[in-house]
Amino acid sequence: MLQQIYSKIYPDQLLASVVSTATDDSRTDAAGTQEILQVSLLKLPQSKTIQPHRHLPVVRTTHGTNEAWIVISGTLQAQVFDLDSSVIDTVVLGAGDCMVLYRGGHNFTALTDNALVYEIKNGPYYGSAIDSERIQ
Repeated sequence: MLQQIYSKIYPDQLLASVVSTATDDSRTDAAGTQEILQVSLLKLPQSKTIQPHRHLPVVRTTHGTNEAWIVISGTLQAQVFDLDSSVIDTVVLGAGDCMVLYRGGHNFTALTDNALVYEIKNGPYYGSAIDSERIQ
């Protein structure tokens, strides 16, 4: 299942995608090919092999930071903020869910003790003083 959250201010601007394992699709892409962080859920049958490969050193020029959270265990409540810093949506994420953040702002709160979450961003990372600003 895929839920995409778009800006109310600029309706063509994707703010976030939530990818859930509750799907029958063999592949669910979080967003189009133009986004900095490419995230897909692959649902593979037994013995399915992805052919051996390596990625070539293609130069990519990007502006901005995308972020993904993959919930391993526990439950999170995430807020998505629009481009004007207003809350546009609140989403509850459980084990196996992935949220990809493209624009706007965000936060999350652990609703269970010892929630485990992978956080993934494009780099390099220069620290929060340079990389982010507080909203609200």
